[in-house]
Amino acid sequence: MSESYRVKLTKDYLVFSAAHFITFNGNICERLHGHNYRIEAEVDGPLDENQYVIDFIALRDSLKRMVDDWDHHVILPTKHQQIKVVASEREVVATFEDRRWVFPREDCVLLPVTNTTAELLAKYLGEQLLAEVASLGCAQPERLSIAVDENNGQWAQWIWSAR
Repeated sequence: MSESYRVKLTKDYLVFSAAHFITFNGNICERLHGHNYRIEAEVDGPLDENQYVIDFIALRDSLKRMVDDWDHHVILPTKHQQIKVVASEREVVATFEDRRWVFPREDCVLLPVTNTTAELLAKYLGEQLLAEVASLGCAQPERLSIAVDENNGQWAQWIWSAR
């Protein structure tokens, strides 16, 4: 006999509104636009000494801090081969071919990703969550899933497994 445990966290306030643009098919770049994103997490693992997989409060608070940091910002990739992002204390300049955007620095979140797709946003959030869980002294989960909904039913999911 084998058994496993999974907790799922989805809250109405695990949301953020942000602007972004992505590239696809090599040289096509979307217009700057925004989404009302929603985040959900699933954590699998054994029960700890408290008889739970992970402390819901720690998980909730960690995710809430992350989405609050992104809320009402422009999300820009810093590892994209064609989108160049240069930040100073006052502003961020992003360029793609002959296009150029200038934003106030405090309005931007610069992410070490190659594109700001929902898939890569989910992966980045998941990696940050794994690091935070470890820093809180929680046991490493056996599996972690972070899902990002960018448009009321358009979900991307990143799944990490220790196995």
